Amino acid sequence: MLKRASYALLAVAPLVLLADCGSSENNATDDAGAGTGASSGACSYPSAGQATKPVKAPPSTPTQSGDVAVTMKTSAGDIALTLNADSAPCTVNSFVSLAKQGYFDDTSCHRLTTAASGIAVLQCGDPTGTSQGGPGYSFADELDSANALETDKKASAQMGSTYKTYPAGTVAMANGGPGTNGSQFFLVYADSPLQPNYTVFGTIAPAGLTVLHQVAQAGTADGGVDGAPKTPVKISAVSVG
Repeated sequence: MLKRASYALLAVAPLVLLADCGSSENNATDDAGAGTGASSGACSYPSAGQATKPVKAPPSTPTQSGDVAVTMKTSAGDIALTLNADSAPCTVNSFVSLAKQGYFDDTSCHRLTTAASGIAVLQCGDPTGTSQGGPGYSFADELDSANALETDKKASAQMGSTYKTYPAGTVAMANGGPGTNGSQFFLVYADSPLQPNYTVFGTIAPAGLTVLHQVAQAGTADGGVDGAPKTPVKISAVSVG
């Protein structure tokens, strides 16, 4: 389980934990109340902490199927995404619901992790910009079937645990442990080995990757390998369709 204070580099490998801590307060157990996937045709979004912006939980029945086109309008440029509602129905259902309610509007992508750390991602989805914010509900991971990634055997051997390569162009959920997904997500701009604990729910268009590379090239605000991006990435709106 990823703990609330897990922001430092891991001692055993140059990887950074991608924590969405907004929903971890209510994670007394990993399974109880964590929500369920859509195998039964319905999703569960139990309450988890306070919402950092007024928002309603998504409907229990997913409203999307197949590929879902999404555009993030940001101060650094537009980032187009294609979400896969078939492999991650409850995750896409939540993301689309939050987008349509304006939850992501006027928020910043608060955390850039540079390639020098071992992974290359930009984390967004927290209105507080602190890695602590969430929508006031949680939902289960969707990690199997078409959502699964091949184990990176070389990385796993080097790091003494199981890691998977999240390819450049991946969109995945940040979390604070099993079943604690909320609103925070990350955009992968270069192949990154991570533990297989993050729900993959979409891909980034090539032009969006160009935007991310430009942001990454500028580095972090304090010059470190993990922190606020030097080039601000403020989301003005997220449109669906």
